[in-house]
Amino acid sequence: MAEDKLARIVSLCKRRGFVFGGSEIYGGLSSIWDYGPLGAKLKKRIKDIWWDTYVEKREDILGLDSSIIMHEDVFKASGHLEGFTDLLVDCPKCKKRFRIDKLEKKSENLYKCAECGTDIDTQKSKARKFNLMLKTNVSATEDEPYYGYLRPETAQGIFVNFINVLNSCHRKLPVGIAQIGKAFRNEVTTGSFIFRMKEFEQMEIEYFVKPEEADKYYKYWVNERYNFYTSRIGLRKENIRLREHTKDELAHYAKSCTDIEYNFPFGFSELEGIANRGNFDLTEHGRVSKKDLSFFDEQTKEKVVPFVIEPSAGVDRTFFAVICDAYQEEEVNGKIRVVLKLNSALAPYQAAIFPLLKNRPELIELAKKIFCDIKEKLPALYDDTGAIGKLYRRQDEIGTPLCITVDVESINDKKVTIRDRDTMKQERVTVDNVFDYIKERNKKQSTVDS
Repeated sequence: MAEDKLARIVSLCKRRGFVFGGSEIYGGLSSIWDYGPLGAKLKKRIKDIWWDTYVEKREDILGLDSSIIMHEDVFKASGHLEGFTDLLVDCPKCKKRFRIDKLEKKSENLYKCAECGTDIDTQKSKARKFNLMLKTNVSATEDEPYYGYLRPETAQGIFVNFINVLNSCHRKLPVGIAQIGKAFRNEVTTGSFIFRMKEFEQMEIEYFVKPEEADKYYKYWVNERYNFYTSRIGLRKENIRLREHTKDELAHYAKSCTDIEYNFPFGFSELEGIANRGNFDLTEHGRVSKKDLSFFDEQTKEKVVPFVIEPSAGVDRTFFAVICDAYQEEEVNGKIRVVLKLNSALAPYQAAIFPLLKNRPELIELAKKIFCDIKEKLPALYDDTGAIGKLYRRQDEIGTPLCITVDVESINDKKVTIRDRDTMKQERVTVDNVFDYIKERNKKQSTVDS
């Protein structure tokens, strides 16, 4: 059943223009996805809310936009060149390659292929380490290559700019640096849609604190980020949980780490990680670059290498969670209605306007006038390409909270019919009050501040 739900969600995303397969007309690429017109809108809404919450509305966090291609030494210092690997094994029958920790284990050395079901004997098909970094030649000539790397996380761009930010903005600890951007990992994935991709987008904060205050701020950020998903994004609490890493799960540099997990169609999996990274990153970058990356504390008159608390969220996984949380199937008059009950602040369109009859010029004229008035103030859509029932179902599937229909009576009484996505109830509202009605309804429905 979980696989069926995932397949239906993937189908909806493609059919309604949320997500398409990357390079699809040429057969596609594994774990590469494109965001369609509605997907691009929803994705931007998520990023805007995050940026507004943590950069625009806070005094202690600054924004950054660092480069995707970075110097090789960055990843020597961070440990990615040496240790950023997956243990992979090949199936002898279908020749597909898998992460061994994601396969069903049948016995000590025997695993089940996730593609064809063949037994994989790791004594014969030995597991090997593969680095996940993507390398690119940044030299102007092919015969004298000079290699850089596509960053596997946005964090390293923040660490190498730590002193630049402090020197230019003159901040005291604690101070955060936030970034939204693309990252790249050559991962092997199987059937997870946009949950795990080779090209993905992150929303990360590196929050620099005094070492003795690290535990306090670590707990603060775990709580803050949990509340963001439930209160700002509006995910249901029963689908969210916190899972603290055991000591044997922690990265070698991490003092502690907690995952925020969401109940995807395939089960609870990581939505975001909040880690106390200690002072590993700044210490190592200082050592390799031979630059002083310490902070001078004016109060104690001492230099300190700050500890870092890192809330690291995936834009794509948040997008996926939002779609899964909103996706519902309801029986209406013996038929199944598919509806995305998106938070109004996330919906690609907050209202859709239709003329009841597209062969009546006066209805089209009034509908387009209402549309033009509304679209200047909030995201709206005009559509006259189908019968009213089909138009309603189309907007249900893309999550539009309100549909506004101009009918024959509208010409005389100057009223329109507004239909609510969630309740399907209809109400007659005067044309002059349409915008205020939408604004008030969405304010009540939305858990996100306008």
